[in-house]
Amino acid sequence: MSVTKDLQYRFSRLNIAEKLIAVNVAIYIINGLVTFLFRMNKGAIMDWFELPKQFGDFIVQPWSLVTYAFFHANFMHIFWNMLLLYFAGRIFLNLFNHKTFINVYFLGAIAGGVLFLLSYNIFPVFSGIDSSLIGASAAVMAVLIFVCTYLPNQEVRVIFFNVKLWYIGVFVVLLDLIQLPMGNSGGHLAHLGGELLGFLYARNLMDGKDIGEGFGGMLDKLGNVFKKKKRSPLKTVHRSKKMNRYEDSNKKEYQKHIDEILDKISKSGYESLTKEEKDFLFKAGKED
Repeated sequence: MSVTKDLQYRFSRLNIAEKLIAVNVAIYIINGLVTFLFRMNKGAIMDWFELPKQFGDFIVQPWSLVTYAFFHANFMHIFWNMLLLYFAGRIFLNLFNHKTFINVYFLGAIAGGVLFLLSYNIFPVFSGIDSSLIGASAAVMAVLIFVCTYLPNQEVRVIFFNVKLWYIGVFVVLLDLIQLPMGNSGGHLAHLGGELLGFLYARNLMDGKDIGEGFGGMLDKLGNVFKKKKRSPLKTVHRSKKMNRYEDSNKKEYQKHIDEILDKISKSGYESLTKEEKDFLFKAGKED
Protein backbone atom coordinates (compact mmCIF):
# COMPACT_ATOMS: atom_id res chain seq x y z
CA MET A 1 0.00 0.00 0.00
CA SER A 2 1.41 3.44 -0.98
CA VAL A 3 1.89 6.22 1.56
CA THR A 4 -0.92 8.23 -0.01
CA LYS A 5 -3.37 5.35 0.12
CA ASP A 6 -2.32 4.53 3.65
CA LEU A 7 -3.00 8.12 4.74
CA GLN A 8 -6.35 8.10 2.93
CA TYR A 9 -7.31 4.88 4.68
CA ARG A 10 -6.31 6.20 8.10
CA PHE A 11 -8.18 9.46 7.47
CA SER A 12 -11.33 7.57 6.46
CA ARG A 13 -11.26 5.71 9.78
CA LEU A 14 -11.45 8.94 11.80
CA ASN A 15 -14.73 10.35 13.11
CA ILE A 16 -15.83 13.78 11.87
CA ALA A 17 -14.32 15.67 14.83
CA GLU A 18 -10.97 13.94 14.32
CA LYS A 19 -11.10 14.67 10.58
CA LEU A 20 -11.65 18.37 11.28
CA ILE A 21 -8.72 18.32 13.70
CA ALA A 22 -6.53 16.69 11.04
CA VAL A 23 -7.57 19.27 8.43
CA ASN A 24 -6.92 22.20 10.77
CA VAL A 25 -3.49 20.86 11.74
CA ALA A 26 -2.58 20.17 8.09
CA ILE A 27 -3.53 23.72 7.06
CA TYR A 28 -1.53 25.17 9.96
CA ILE A 29 1.58 23.17 9.02
CA ILE A 30 1.30 23.84 5.26
CA ASN A 31 0.73 27.57 5.78
CA GLY A 32 3.75 27.77 8.08
CA LEU A 33 6.04 25.81 5.75
CA VAL A 34 5.07 27.66 2.56
CA THR A 35 5.48 31.12 4.09
CA PHE A 36 8.84 30.10 5.61
CA LEU A 37 10.32 28.37 2.54
CA PHE A 38 9.34 31.14 0.13
CA ARG A 39 10.19 33.96 2.54
CA MET A 40 6.65 35.22 2.47
CA ASN A 41 4.96 37.42 5.04
CA LYS A 42 3.27 35.23 7.69
CA GLY A 43 -0.12 36.57 6.68
CA ALA A 44 0.39 36.36 2.91
CA ILE A 45 -1.83 33.30 2.52
CA MET A 46 -3.99 33.93 5.57
CA ASP A 47 -5.08 37.34 4.24
CA TRP A 48 -7.17 35.58 1.59
CA PHE A 49 -9.06 33.49 4.11
CA GLU A 50 -9.33 35.54 7.32
CA LEU A 51 -12.58 37.37 8.08
CA PRO A 52 -12.09 41.16 7.71
CA LYS A 53 -14.03 43.56 9.92
CA GLN A 54 -15.13 45.88 7.11
CA PHE A 55 -18.26 44.90 5.14
CA GLY A 56 -16.67 46.24 1.96
CA ASP A 57 -13.71 43.89 2.33
CA PHE A 58 -15.97 40.99 3.30
CA ILE A 59 -18.11 41.37 0.17
CA VAL A 60 -15.12 40.64 -2.09
CA GLN A 61 -14.18 37.52 -0.09
CA PRO A 62 -17.47 36.12 1.27
CA TRP A 63 -15.93 32.64 1.65
CA SER A 64 -14.01 34.04 4.64
CA LEU A 65 -17.15 33.64 6.80
CA VAL A 66 -16.25 29.94 6.90
CA THR A 67 -12.57 29.74 5.92
CA TYR A 68 -11.39 31.97 8.79
CA ALA A 69 -12.13 29.03 11.10
CA PHE A 70 -9.36 26.92 9.49
CA PHE A 71 -6.46 29.27 10.21
CA HIS A 72 -4.70 29.89 13.53
CA ALA A 73 -2.29 32.54 14.76
CA ASN A 74 0.20 30.30 16.57
CA PHE A 75 0.78 26.84 18.02
CA MET A 76 -0.99 27.45 21.36
CA HIS A 77 -3.99 28.89 19.52
CA ILE A 78 -4.54 25.73 17.48
CA PHE A 79 -3.47 23.40 20.31
CA TRP A 80 -6.17 24.48 22.77
CA ASN A 81 -8.84 24.70 20.08
CA MET A 82 -8.17 21.20 18.82
CA LEU A 83 -7.83 19.73 22.32
CA LEU A 84 -11.22 21.11 23.32
CA LEU A 85 -12.74 19.99 20.01
CA TYR A 86 -11.49 16.45 20.59
CA PHE A 87 -13.07 16.08 24.04
CA ALA A 88 -16.31 17.92 23.25
CA GLY A 89 -16.57 16.00 19.97
CA ARG A 90 -16.32 12.64 21.75
CA ILE A 91 -19.30 13.47 23.97
CA PHE A 92 -21.27 14.92 21.05
CA LEU A 93 -20.73 11.93 18.75
CA ASN A 94 -21.85 9.50 21.45
CA LEU A 95 -25.28 11.07 21.08
CA PHE A 96 -25.68 12.33 17.53
CA ASN A 97 -24.50 11.52 14.03
CA HIS A 98 -21.83 13.31 12.02
CA LYS A 99 -24.36 15.38 10.07
CA THR A 100 -25.67 17.05 13.21
CA PHE A 101 -22.08 17.65 14.33
CA ILE A 102 -21.23 19.32 11.01
CA ASN A 103 -24.32 21.53 11.29
CA VAL A 104 -23.45 22.71 14.80
CA TYR A 105 -19.75 23.17 14.00
CA PHE A 106 -20.12 25.21 10.83
CA LEU A 107 -23.19 27.17 11.94
CA GLY A 108 -21.21 28.01 15.08
CA ALA A 109 -18.35 29.34 12.94
CA ILE A 110 -20.79 31.38 10.85
CA ALA A 111 -22.62 32.74 13.92
CA GLY A 112 -19.31 33.78 15.47
CA GLY A 113 -18.23 35.48 12.26
CA VAL A 114 -21.54 37.34 11.88
CA LEU A 115 -21.44 38.63 15.48
CA PHE A 116 -17.85 39.78 14.92
CA LEU A 117 -18.78 41.64 11.73
CA LEU A 118 -21.88 43.28 13.19
CA SER A 119 -20.19 44.30 16.44
CA TYR A 120 -17.16 45.88 14.75
CA ASN A 121 -19.43 47.91 12.46
CA ILE A 122 -22.09 48.93 15.02
CA PHE A 123 -20.42 49.64 18.37
CA PRO A 124 -18.37 52.87 18.60
CA VAL A 125 -15.77 51.24 20.85
CA PHE A 126 -14.45 49.28 17.84
CA SER A 127 -14.33 52.17 15.38
CA GLY A 128 -10.87 52.84 13.97
CA ILE A 129 -9.56 49.44 15.07
CA ASP A 130 -7.96 47.47 12.25
CA SER A 131 -8.85 43.86 12.98
CA SER A 132 -9.64 40.52 11.37
CA LEU A 133 -10.78 37.15 12.66
CA ILE A 134 -9.13 33.72 12.48
CA GLY A 135 -9.44 30.51 14.48
CA ALA A 136 -11.88 27.65 15.04
CA SER A 137 -12.87 28.88 18.52
CA ALA A 138 -16.44 29.89 17.61
CA ALA A 139 -17.12 26.52 16.00
CA VAL A 140 -15.54 24.64 18.92
CA MET A 141 -17.50 26.68 21.47
CA ALA A 142 -20.72 25.88 19.62
CA VAL A 143 -20.02 22.15 20.01
CA LEU A 144 -19.03 22.55 23.67
CA ILE A 145 -22.07 24.62 24.68
CA PHE A 146 -24.32 22.27 22.71
CA VAL A 147 -23.29 19.29 24.86
CA CYS A 148 -23.36 21.40 28.04
CA THR A 149 -26.95 22.39 27.24
CA TYR A 150 -28.15 18.99 26.08
CA LEU A 151 -26.50 17.07 28.94
CA PRO A 152 -26.36 19.63 31.76
CA ASN A 153 -26.09 17.08 34.56
CA GLN A 154 -23.51 14.86 32.87
CA GLU A 155 -20.29 14.83 34.90
CA VAL A 156 -16.84 14.94 33.32
CA ARG A 157 -13.42 14.68 34.89
CA VAL A 158 -11.51 17.99 35.05
CA ILE A 159 -8.03 17.33 36.49
CA PHE A 160 -8.89 15.96 39.97
CA PHE A 161 -12.61 16.68 40.17
CA ASN A 162 -15.88 15.62 38.54
CA VAL A 163 -17.75 18.65 37.22
CA LYS A 164 -21.23 18.86 35.71
CA LEU A 165 -21.27 20.08 32.13
CA TRP A 166 -23.57 23.01 32.84
CA TYR A 167 -21.00 24.40 35.28
CA ILE A 168 -18.41 24.31 32.50
CA GLY A 169 -20.81 25.97 30.06
CA VAL A 170 -21.63 28.83 32.44
CA PHE A 171 -17.94 29.30 33.31
CA VAL A 172 -16.90 29.51 29.63
CA VAL A 173 -19.60 32.05 28.73
CA LEU A 174 -18.89 34.23 31.78
CA LEU A 175 -15.17 34.12 31.02
CA ASP A 176 -15.76 35.47 27.51
CA LEU A 177 -18.08 38.22 28.81
CA ILE A 178 -15.59 39.28 31.49
CA GLN A 179 -12.61 39.26 29.10
CA LEU A 180 -14.42 41.13 26.31
CA PRO A 181 -13.07 44.58 27.34
CA MET A 182 -9.61 43.25 28.28
CA GLY A 183 -8.24 42.39 24.85
CA ASN A 184 -8.88 40.12 21.85
CA SER A 185 -12.43 41.49 21.78
CA GLY A 186 -13.04 40.11 18.30
CA GLY A 187 -12.14 36.59 19.43
CA HIS A 188 -14.41 36.76 22.48
CA LEU A 189 -17.28 38.11 20.37
CA ALA A 190 -16.85 35.17 18.00
CA HIS A 191 -16.85 32.80 20.98
CA LEU A 192 -20.12 34.30 22.21
CA GLY A 193 -21.69 33.94 18.77
CA GLY A 194 -20.73 30.27 18.62
CA GLU A 195 -21.88 29.71 22.20
CA LEU A 196 -25.28 31.25 21.49
CA LEU A 197 -25.70 29.06 18.41
CA GLY A 198 -24.78 25.91 20.35
CA PHE A 199 -27.25 26.77 23.12
CA LEU A 200 -30.13 27.54 20.74
CA TYR A 201 -29.44 24.46 18.62
CA ALA A 202 -29.53 22.15 21.65
CA ARG A 203 -32.64 23.76 23.18
CA ASN A 204 -34.55 23.51 19.90
CA LEU A 205 -33.42 19.92 19.37
CA MET A 206 -34.69 19.02 22.84
CA ASP A 207 -38.07 20.39 21.72
CA GLY A 208 -37.95 18.25 18.58
CA LYS A 209 -36.87 20.96 16.13
CA ASP A 210 -33.61 20.76 14.18
CA ILE A 211 -32.70 24.36 13.30
CA GLY A 212 -29.80 23.15 11.16
CA GLU A 213 -31.92 20.96 8.88
CA GLY A 214 -31.98 23.51 6.06
CA PHE A 215 -28.23 24.12 6.31
CA GLY A 216 -27.57 20.37 6.32
CA GLY A 217 -29.76 19.94 3.23
CA MET A 218 -27.82 22.67 1.45
CA LEU A 219 -24.53 20.93 2.27
CA ASP A 220 -25.91 17.62 0.96
CA LYS A 221 -26.87 19.26 -2.35
CA LEU A 222 -23.48 20.93 -2.59
CA GLY A 223 -21.77 17.59 -1.92
CA ASN A 224 -23.83 15.87 -4.61
CA VAL A 225 -22.59 18.37 -7.20
CA PHE A 226 -19.00 17.21 -6.67
CA LYS A 227 -19.75 13.51 -6.47
CA LYS A 228 -18.82 11.47 -9.52
CA LYS A 229 -21.79 9.73 -10.99
CA LYS A 230 -21.06 6.05 -11.39
CA ARG A 231 -22.53 4.38 -14.42
CA SER A 232 -24.40 1.19 -13.77
CA PRO A 233 -26.25 -1.18 -16.07
CA LEU A 234 -30.01 -0.69 -16.20
CA LYS A 235 -32.00 -3.12 -14.15
CA THR A 236 -35.51 -3.38 -12.83
CA VAL A 237 -36.21 -4.31 -9.24
CA HIS A 238 -39.66 -5.24 -8.00
CA ARG A 239 -40.52 -4.27 -4.45
CA SER A 240 -43.88 -5.24 -3.05
CA LYS A 241 -45.99 -2.87 -0.97
CA LYS A 242 -45.87 -5.40 1.84
CA MET A 243 -42.06 -5.25 1.87
CA ASN A 244 -42.10 -1.43 1.94
CA ARG A 245 -44.57 -1.40 4.86
CA TYR A 246 -42.36 -3.86 6.75
CA GLU A 247 -39.25 -1.70 6.25
CA ASP A 248 -41.06 1.51 7.21
CA SER A 249 -42.33 -0.14 10.39
CA ASN A 250 -38.80 -1.25 11.33
CA LYS A 251 -37.39 2.22 10.71
CA LYS A 252 -40.04 3.81 12.93
CA GLU A 253 -39.36 1.38 15.77
CA TYR A 254 -35.60 1.93 15.39
CA GLN A 255 -35.97 5.73 15.54
CA LYS A 256 -38.43 5.46 18.44
CA HIS A 257 -35.85 3.50 20.44
CA ILE A 258 -33.18 6.13 19.72
CA ASP A 259 -35.53 8.94 20.81
CA GLU A 260 -36.35 7.10 24.05
CA ILE A 261 -32.63 6.76 24.87
CA LEU A 262 -31.96 10.45 24.11
CA ASP A 263 -34.89 11.46 26.33
CA LYS A 264 -33.45 9.33 29.13
CA ILE A 265 -30.06 11.03 28.70
CA SER A 266 -31.55 14.54 28.81
CA LYS A 267 -33.41 13.71 32.03
CA SER A 268 -30.92 11.54 33.93
CA GLY A 269 -27.57 11.87 32.16
CA TYR A 270 -25.52 9.57 29.96
CA GLU A 271 -24.37 7.41 32.88
CA SER A 272 -27.97 6.36 33.57
CA LEU A 273 -27.96 4.27 30.38
CA THR A 274 -27.51 0.52 30.52
CA LYS A 275 -24.61 -1.08 28.65
CA GLU A 276 -27.06 -2.33 25.99
CA GLU A 277 -28.45 1.18 25.49
CA LYS A 278 -24.96 2.69 25.20
CA ASP A 279 -23.95 0.04 22.65
CA PHE A 280 -27.14 0.58 20.68
CA LEU A 281 -26.60 4.37 20.59
CA PHE A 282 -22.96 3.96 19.58
CA LYS A 283 -23.88 1.61 16.69
CA ALA A 284 -26.68 3.95 15.58
CA GLY A 285 -24.22 6.84 15.42
CA LYS A 286 -21.78 4.80 13.33
CA GLU A 287 -24.50 3.79 10.86
CA ASP A 288 -25.55 7.41 10.34
